[in-house]
Amino acid sequence: MAAQDKNPTAGAQARGAEASRPLHVAIVMDGNGRWAKRRGLPRSLGHRAGVEALKRTVSAAAEMNIRWLTVYGFSTENWSRPAAEVAELMALPKRYFESDIARLEREGVRVRVVGRRQGLSGELVKLIEDAQARTAHNDAFHLNIAFNYGGQADIVEAARRFAEDVALGRARPEDLNEQTFAGQLSTADSPPPDLIVRPSGEQRLSNFLLWEAAYAELVFQDVLWPDYGAEHLKAALEIFAGRERRYGAVLADDVLAAG
Repeated sequence: MAAQDKNPTAGAQARGAEASRPLHVAIVMDGNGRWAKRRGLPRSLGHRAGVEALKRTVSAAAEMNIRWLTVYGFSTENWSRPAAEVAELMALPKRYFESDIARLEREGVRVRVVGRRQGLSGELVKLIEDAQARTAHNDAFHLNIAFNYGGQADIVEAARRFAEDVALGRARPEDLNEQTFAGQLSTADSPPPDLIVRPSGEQRLSNFLLWEAAYAELVFQDVLWPDYGAEHLKAALEIFAGRERRYGAVLADDVLAAG
């Protein structure tokens, strides 16, 4: 399935026998603070342990033949946290890229950071741009990091971009449909997620991929993110494989049974 294909039904049909394996998995990396609190550690160490969990999960996802992985690292709402914690969260991309970007580049991983650049330091923006440039030629695995990202904000900005195109005569209002709108989102280069996983025991999306999640399967796991690893991802995939994805339709077997 091409990255620009925004039709989830067509995507699942095209994969045929592989439909039980998600092409794109998205994960809310949640529970760092609670993990640290339970151990009597500062929250900053929980976030650093979360970076190690990300490394494990990226490797596991590639080994399990997932092509796209999108992780939620920092939301537009996280700015309301204490300044010291925000500073620690801002340092996490630097910590991750400095320790892992060479390996990601070597192993064919393409890195993209989706979210607002406003509010980020010039140093962090340059770090993000350098990581994206170094891996832009890769296609074996796609890692999207949602950082300073909010689903509602992304939808508003997509609407604004289309409105600006209309105002400039580059588009007409009647051109807008689900596909053209999806093309305005920051995730436009990725297929919609088949599976969204949230560890930590919480059961909500928290403003993550609100448009893209329309037909995603949701799996909630009772494990804090710093403890996450291959066995937890495998368990989520097994749950996904047992789901029946209908995309609003009725399967032929159900019609026959009803008759």
